[in-house]
Amino acid sequence: MELYGKNIGVALTGSFCTFEKTFKVLEDLVQAGANLYPILSDSSQKISSRFGTPDLYLERIRTITGREPILSIETAEPIGPSSYLDILAIVPCTGNTAAKLASGITDSPVLMAAKAHLRVNKPLVIAISTNDGLGMNLKNIGTLFNSKNIYFVPFGQDNWEKKPNSLVAHMELLRPALELALEHRQYQPVLISY
Repeated sequence: MELYGKNIGVALTGSFCTFEKTFKVLEDLVQAGANLYPILSDSSQKISSRFGTPDLYLERIRTITGREPILSIETAEPIGPSSYLDILAIVPCTGNTAAKLASGITDSPVLMAAKAHLRVNKPLVIAISTNDGLGMNLKNIGTLFNSKNIYFVPFGQDNWEKKPNSLVAHMELLRPALELALEHRQYQPVLISY
């Protein structure tokens, strides 16, 4: 399915090491004619790291999407009733966010956006990025895999020697994963080595 003219929610959580790749694929989605609606987690709005500052992230996402990001739970909640998004992607999705999503916790703008979007039976795509995906978070990933309307960007172990539990999505596969999720299909194969 073409992404041209589709309204795509793009929710960023605090896996700052993947932000540069994320921004690149978001630029590609805009080039493909998609309308992007950004949502930032509390961590993305407040934490500075060696990869950048919140001001930098906010400016970059505004420039790419041409929109002000959703920054609060209150402004994320209407995503459900208004049903204006065709699809929502959490890119990147930290282990913390995955765990809370799997447990039904909605204590951030991204989690509220996901809950609101799922309640109107629309697809949610997850681009996992977690250092404990093959550890404590494996059960949460499994729960999400078995949840209605949730799909994954293919992922793999990004550094199995130094971080054997770490899983990171292949961000370059976000677009085809979105296209198939709009047809309620999972992109295959899901597990791809780095």
